[in-house]
Amino acid sequence: MNMNSELTENRELLLKKGKTQQKAEELLEKREVALQSGGEKAIQKQLEKGKLTARQRIELLLDPGSFVETNMFVRHKNSNFGLDKKKFYTDGVITGFGQVNGKLVYVYSQDFTILGGSLGEAHAKKITQLMDQAVQNGAPIIGFNDSGGARIQEGASSLAGYGDIFIRNVRASGIVPQISCIVGPSAGGAVYSPALTDFIVMTEDTSYMFVTGPVVVKAVTGEETSFEELGGASTHSTNSGISHLVGSDEIESIELIKVLLSYLPSNNLEDPPLKDTSTINGYEFKMLNDIIPDDPQEPYDMREVILRIVDKGNFLELQKKWAQNIIIGFGRLNGHPIGIVANQPSILAGALDINASIKAARFIRFCDSFNIPIITFVDVPGFLPGLDQEHNGIIKHGAKLIFAYAEATVPKLTVITRKAYGGAYIVMGSKHLANDINFAWPTAEIAVMGSEGAVQIIYRRDLAAAEDKEEMLLNLKNDFAKEFNNPYLAAERGYIDDVILPSETRQKLIASLWPLLRKRERRLNKKHGNIPL
Repeated sequence: MNMNSELTENRELLLKKGKTQQKAEELLEKREVALQSGGEKAIQKQLEKGKLTARQRIELLLDPGSFVETNMFVRHKNSNFGLDKKKFYTDGVITGFGQVNGKLVYVYSQDFTILGGSLGEAHAKKITQLMDQAVQNGAPIIGFNDSGGARIQEGASSLAGYGDIFIRNVRASGIVPQISCIVGPSAGGAVYSPALTDFIVMTEDTSYMFVTGPVVVKAVTGEETSFEELGGASTHSTNSGISHLVGSDEIESIELIKVLLSYLPSNNLEDPPLKDTSTINGYEFKMLNDIIPDDPQEPYDMREVILRIVDKGNFLELQKKWAQNIIIGFGRLNGHPIGIVANQPSILAGALDINASIKAARFIRFCDSFNIPIITFVDVPGFLPGLDQEHNGIIKHGAKLIFAYAEATVPKLTVITRKAYGGAYIVMGSKHLANDINFAWPTAEIAVMGSEGAVQIIYRRDLAAAEDKEEMLLNLKNDFAKEFNNPYLAAERGYIDDVILPSETRQKLIASLWPLLRKRERRLNKKHGNIPL
């Protein structure tokens, strides 16, 4: 090779390296622009509101270094109303996948610093692609919602984007867990994607959900209200039941998501994650023998029963402040995740009403979708009476609870601690709804109704003719309670598998759950049942 040709080749090589370096620098510059979101001022404004940035949320959720971002350089193609001058990389939503405690998850985080986190065509497409990948690969979907709603400038395209997300929420339902974390506004059509997901986590002070805002409410109804009163975390955790968990700030909300994920399988084909069983319960089980008051009208806290039976430190209660007459949540029994449904006798005597029926039914259906055994603790005097309940559809809503229990094919175990009266006895995980194992404590009362009501109906003529009605009523009531309000008649008929001491409950449940983890139940083929919505 002569010198001239060698120089020529070196010049070309140097030129090639120069172009490569330029392209690399161009890429890094574009990345830097994308990472700056809506700019320094917009980010500072976000932080001043007490909110994290979209990227900070993902960083706190995922294991360090595990995040792989997708579609960073997506921008909208719209030029209406000056949007051609507001084209930001990511188009207001960060999407990608990573790991939470080693578990694959797909995550999107709306970026309020870019066009208020509003959803347009490109924004929606990023989310729908992510959802498709999550379903394909069998991993949970977690969304951080911080958006002003539909991008008005894009018109029907933004509305179509919501529809594309909604249908994927429905198709993914029962296949992969879906969790929504509301960390800012979520208004109008934006609220319905979270509502279609399995769990909603809200953040105090910064998160709001409503279909129409305070201004529209006042214009239409004349009612004056605030963002917080209309759709804040306190409202949706107490009045509506929309929110399952509430964090005092975004950091706590993200920690709650991690705890929630620890109980869930990645998809409907997997079993829920088993935890190290070396951590024993740690409570004194004999205390349960004295937890039921002598007076059948006296309340007690069913949480105390639950906490002494599940593995120590393993109970995550959901919707704690809504429909408080029933308790739902995830726990572990000898390391195995379980779903817990329990009447709460300290609230409305544990009676079932509309909200309690809805709350429990939806939770049961989730557990059944994702192979999580259900354990039910029963102390229920019946369905709550009253015009309000009847006129608002307690028949229909109570039927949802029946449908959910009867439909579920996962292992189902029940413990009757005290009252189990009438139709409510049947509804609350009875043998008659294909429950697997049913235990009763010696204090259990399984009957059509309480002894006083029963004798007043059965002996009404005798009582009407009695000289001392109060004494006769007392004697009849005591005799009836002794003879009929006990667990042994039901046990004789096989409706109760065993009558056990309260202190034996944990070990009995562990022993009974173990073989049921192999349970396989086939039902007649059908498209789906028609739950009484």
